[in-house]
Amino acid sequence: MKNYFSSDFKLGVLGGGQLGRMLLAETQKLDIYTSILDSNKNAPCAAICNKFIVGDLLDFDAVYSFGKTVDLLTIEIENVNIDALDKLEEEGLTIFPKPKDLRIIQSKARQKNFYVDHQIPTAEFSHYAYLEELKHSYENNIVNFPFVWKAARFGYDGTGVKIVRTIEDLENLPNVECITEKLIPFKNELAVIVARNADGEVKTYPVVEMEFHPEANQVEYVICPARIDFKVAEKARELALKVVKELDFVGLLAVEMFQTIDDKILVNEVAPRAHNSGHYSIEASYTNQFEQHIRSILNLPLGNTDSKVAGIMVNLVGEEGFSGDVIYQNIEEILSIDGVTPHIYGKKETRPFRKMGHVTIVNSDIDKAREIAQKVKETIRVISKNN
Repeated sequence: MKNYFSSDFKLGVLGGGQLGRMLLAETQKLDIYTSILDSNKNAPCAAICNKFIVGDLLDFDAVYSFGKTVDLLTIEIENVNIDALDKLEEEGLTIFPKPKDLRIIQSKARQKNFYVDHQIPTAEFSHYAYLEELKHSYENNIVNFPFVWKAARFGYDGTGVKIVRTIEDLENLPNVECITEKLIPFKNELAVIVARNADGEVKTYPVVEMEFHPEANQVEYVICPARIDFKVAEKARELALKVVKELDFVGLLAVEMFQTIDDKILVNEVAPRAHNSGHYSIEASYTNQFEQHIRSILNLPLGNTDSKVAGIMVNLVGEEGFSGDVIYQNIEEILSIDGVTPHIYGKKETRPFRKMGHVTIVNSDIDKAREIAQKVKETIRVISKNN
């Protein structure tokens, strides 16, 4: 086995946001030299990695040049230049997740076609090259309200996703390649994180349940374990494993799903990296998702994914009406509650709905944990000096 620890091995990470910051906590534990590329010189990782390089993740030359300086390359965000990754891989660089998988996942249209081609249940969809084509379909009664509109590329954290109910909603959409999906009546939004290393060892985390903010379309709470029937949980787990197998995926894959009214499981979309739905694992699991990501890409034995205790994650996002230098109001009040751990992402400026941190609540009783999570959500405020 290659010596990754306290050695001259260099791990490269494309992206220096909060996911990279939490990944660095694990590379530091193992003394793995970590180099980061990000376009923002003040990115959350900038001050704490071994080497930080400023560069555009979508620029071929920036990604290619960065790749030539490291021994293994991974990502913390999927919006990167895949052509550069293909060339680096051809030249012998090990890249996980594989560029071929990132190419599929980067486009929601390709992703949906992949599900259809591999008999993976998903919501019915249509693909449009631009907005006029979608309007034309509506005018000819091919698509009907309401439906879910998704930008084919570069959507994240609720941006690039809209529920379209009226002609006004349709007119206000950006003129980009997109997909539309049938609006699914569902009971729950679920997620399963799967880890797989190059030897083919696979582990799944418990199924989690996600509660969303109605306006921002962002996850407000992640609840582990999901409060669902064992058979439904098993179905979700098996479906997530099928996605990983069909992709021949190496790394960490978060599979988001819908549990329909009649308990069918449909894949919504996937993320090829550590994910918001796994943040609870830092406090609640034997092996957190960030350590597991490192284990999977370095082809090390995978860790135990069981939970030590029930965990709930609350996202901390910028409050509406506040932009500027951030203040975490009432943080000392939540710090006085047993089982509550805040994670602050190192972003100096807040703006409405920007992800600024999260809080984990652990408790032996999931219902008690959910009560405390509600209290945390109502107590802490992410505001700014300037308002």
